[in-house]
Amino acid sequence: MLPSPSDPVQRENGDAPKLTPLDAYPGSLAGKVYQSLKDAILSLAVQPGEILRKGEICSQLGISRSPVSEAVTRLAGEGLVDVVPQAGTFVSRFSMDEIREGAFLREALELQAVELVAETVTEEQLTLLRRNLRVQEALVADGDFAGFYKLDAEMHELILSFTGYRRLAQLAETSWLQVNRARQLILPSPGRVAETLEEHKRIVAALEAGDPAEARAATRNHLRQLIRYLEPLEREHPEMFDGK
Repeated sequence: MLPSPSDPVQRENGDAPKLTPLDAYPGSLAGKVYQSLKDAILSLAVQPGEILRKGEICSQLGISRSPVSEAVTRLAGEGLVDVVPQAGTFVSRFSMDEIREGAFLREALELQAVELVAETVTEEQLTLLRRNLRVQEALVADGDFAGFYKLDAEMHELILSFTGYRRLAQLAETSWLQVNRARQLILPSPGRVAETLEEHKRIVAALEAGDPAEARAATRNHLRQLIRYLEPLEREHPEMFDGK
C-alpha cells in the first residue's frame, strides 16, 4: 500500500498538521509520540498519502528525533504509515481490500460476542449500555460527531468486555483499525449518525430482551451498513486510496 513518492498529498496552507500535546497521554515519551501521531492519522488530521516530516514533528512536540523514529516504526507495523527509502514517510492510503478484510474479522468476533452477551448480560451491564445510549442521543442532537464517534466505540467495547474475554476488545480494535480511519469520511453525515444511533438502540434492545438471535441480526445489520457506506468512497476520494 505504498503511496507515490513523487505525488504526495500536500497541505493547503503548507503548515504541519496540529498534533495533540504529549501531556495528554500517559506512558513513555515514545509511547506518547506514537499515540499523538496515531490519533492524528485515525482522525484524518493528516490525510492518506500525506508526507510526515520528522523535523516538523520534533519541532511541534519539542522533542528529539529518536522517539519520533520509534513511533513511526510502530505505526508502520500497524500499516498506518509507509516508509519509502530515499523518499520519506507517508501516511498509508486506504485499501478497500484491507477495509473489507478488517470488517470481516470484526464481524466474526462481534457476532459471537453479542450472542454470548445476550445470554449472560446483567442488569448492571445493561445500565452501562443504556447510559451510553443516552449520551449518544445528546451528542447527535448537538451535532457533536467526534463525541458520538467516541461513545460509539465505547459501546462496542463494553459489549466485547461483557464476554469476560480480556483480549477480545484489543483483537477487534486491531482488525478494525483501517475501517475506523475510513469511517471518519462518513461520520460528518447527520443522516448516517442518526441511523447509527437507531442501529445501536436495536442491539441494546435485543440484549435487554435476552434474545441472542436478534442481537446477532441487529449487530450484523449494523456492521454491514457501515461497509455499504464505505464502498463508494474509493470513487469519491480516489486520491486517498491505493487504487488496488
